[in-house]
Amino acid sequence: MSKEKYTIGVDYGTESGRAVLVDVATGEEVATAVHPYGDGVIDEHLPGSDEPLPPDFALQNPQDYIEVLKETVPAVLRESGVDAEDVIGIGTDFTACTMLPIDKAGTPLCMKAEWRDNPYAWIKIWKHHAAQPEANQLNEVARQRDEAWLGLYGGKISSEWLFPKIWETLNKAPAVFGAADRYIEAADWIVLQLTGEEKRNSCTAGYKAIWNKQKGYPSGDFFAALDPRLRNVVDEKLSRRIYPLGDRAGSLTKEMAALTGLRPGIAVPVGNVDAHVAVPASTVVEPGRLVAIMGTSTCIMVLGEEERVVEGMCGVVEDGIIPGFFGYEAGQSCVGDHFAWFVETCVPPAYHDEAERRGLNAHQLLEEKASQQKPGEHGLVALDWWNGNRSILVDVDLTGLLIGATLATKPEDIYRALIEATAYGTRVIIEAFDNSGVAVDEIVACGGLPGRNKLLMQIYADVTGRELKVAGTEQSGAFGSAMFAAVAAGQMAGGYDTIFEATKKMARLKDVVYKPHPACKAIYDQLYAEYLKLHDHFGRGTNDVMKRLKALKQQVLAGS
Repeated sequence: MSKEKYTIGVDYGTESGRAVLVDVATGEEVATAVHPYGDGVIDEHLPGSDEPLPPDFALQNPQDYIEVLKETVPAVLRESGVDAEDVIGIGTDFTACTMLPIDKAGTPLCMKAEWRDNPYAWIKIWKHHAAQPEANQLNEVARQRDEAWLGLYGGKISSEWLFPKIWETLNKAPAVFGAADRYIEAADWIVLQLTGEEKRNSCTAGYKAIWNKQKGYPSGDFFAALDPRLRNVVDEKLSRRIYPLGDRAGSLTKEMAALTGLRPGIAVPVGNVDAHVAVPASTVVEPGRLVAIMGTSTCIMVLGEEERVVEGMCGVVEDGIIPGFFGYEAGQSCVGDHFAWFVETCVPPAYHDEAERRGLNAHQLLEEKASQQKPGEHGLVALDWWNGNRSILVDVDLTGLLIGATLATKPEDIYRALIEATAYGTRVIIEAFDNSGVAVDEIVACGGLPGRNKLLMQIYADVTGRELKVAGTEQSGAFGSAMFAAVAAGQMAGGYDTIFEATKKMARLKDVVYKPHPACKAIYDQLYAEYLKLHDHFGRGTNDVMKRLKALKQQVLAGS
């Protein structure tokens, strides 16, 4: 038998799932595989139906998650030539909050014939925003009751989170709510499928379901104040048994071993969240180093030694990312999506033709042209709210803005301004941390964007005034899950007993470091001041024109 031991991490994203096979001793990524979800993001109509879904719906099919395991795990074994006998664990992570109603046996309601045509029986993914009215009311009731936990979530609970989504179903489809034996995060559901054990993880519970390690969930009185039918929602539809990250949830079942080609009995850790599991994958297991997971959106993670209230945070959770620390989460709802929207809808054919002629894609061409500019040269400032604002305003009804355009404005000008807008948004979050006593000394970037856009990375360094380093893996979610699988397996099986040991041996950074240029930062400080004025004017209630326009649009569409 080979001395080398391996783990597999499976990262469930918004559009696809990807697996990575990692050498436990060295952290080498031996093989990767990606499988797109067959039904993708379900936001227009249910599979097999022409009935349009309500506005702001974003659903998924749980069968797609099983297909990811069936396709990607055998693929990495084939590609690598690694013997399944030498794989000691498989870990998973998910976007969050991704939640679904299940029956007593753990079967999703949408997989049962009697509920298949009801959209509320399907999985609601993170960008399902139809529960915004419930989120608004939840926040108002919490403020009126002076609920102490609200401050730990930046003063607002998002429509993306668990309880607004549950309450939305209770309001709109009470029969589905009644038929659900319980609600569960997809991160925990996939572990249930792998092991036959329902072990709810502390990460999704803490960040997305208002659970606190010391105090548990909010009181029944709070839930009753929302809706009398919700008084016992925790005991009737969830679970109070929460398990810490790195714990072994159970062992791979014979059925799942047959599906994946792995051997039964290997370690499976409790579930985790894609952004949070990326922190140790980026070498970060201590305070002072911010991790930015940059893709379609950006998730921002920071570790602290104390529990502090920080404006607009998605949450601060004890042991929520790394044991022994308070984990802070923030985020930006529109980053890579921002640039993709612009390239797909606003760039003229001549630019696409030039890119094709030169063997580039449109993003590379725009980056090249924009990198020839100096900060401030294009005369533009943008707000990065094309998909709402997650932090620090926590408002999905905010929209994008571009100011300063003239008839001389070129596509590369706007492209650079959009990149700068996302960098300003990151700086707003960093300053919220600093103002609350949570140190941010450097930034470690991971995800899909850092390796593809050097201009973006340099702009972020110049705008924030901090050095940017880059994680050694582009599969930070899957890699982090593989690390936690090594911890769940333990030293006796060839893994590690703590995530600190796993990080020391497996995680790494790339050699590149982006350092701020003082002259550029001086210009960006002026532009950032203008951004802040726009940010507060349109985002803090002085001028709600964005919300009025969105409401008018919905009114017109509803009447057409």
